[in-house]
Amino acid sequence: MSIDAGTHKIGPSNGSLQVKTGKEGAAAKMGHDLVLGVSSWEATVEGGDSPSISLTADPGSIEVVSGDGGASPLSDKDKGKIKKDIGAKVLGSSQITFTSSSVDDGRAQGDLSIAGKSSSVSVPLQVGGGKISGSLTLSQKDFGIKQFSAMMGALKVKDQVTVVFEGQVPTS
Repeated sequence: MSIDAGTHKIGPSNGSLQVKTGKEGAAAKMGHDLVLGVSSWEATVEGGDSPSISLTADPGSIEVVSGDGGASPLSDKDKGKIKKDIGAKVLGSSQITFTSSSVDDGRAQGDLSIAGKSSSVSVPLQVGGGKISGSLTLSQKDFGIKQFSAMMGALKVKDQVTVVFEGQVPTS
């Protein structure tokens, strides 16, 4: 299956962009595995003979969707602190961007920029049923991001995070 020719816009109204985190360290049982949602983002998918994908996301729009595990459920106060820490201590304010250099054989190759640092990535894609989707596991260290920690380092966010996306596009 392929994406229909033309320019297709994807964003929060017809897609989702999430980041899934894990926890580690001596106090890992106290923390939560998080699902973070991005509420301000836009992707442009070009279908046809020269397919391409570009995406821009605002790190300030990242919110906690859910948290599994932990010693107690996440409160609204906890979620607010996590959001603040993501901006102040983890990602900063630089836009997150992806620009493909090629899209073929179920993969998008290109440059991903997070927290002001770029790295070349290969994103596996699934296309069909009017959707494009994918999942990519990233190392925060590859982007110069120091693992967030609490409790004097006894609780850390795992270095590996998984980005999951889905959007509606016409397919044939």
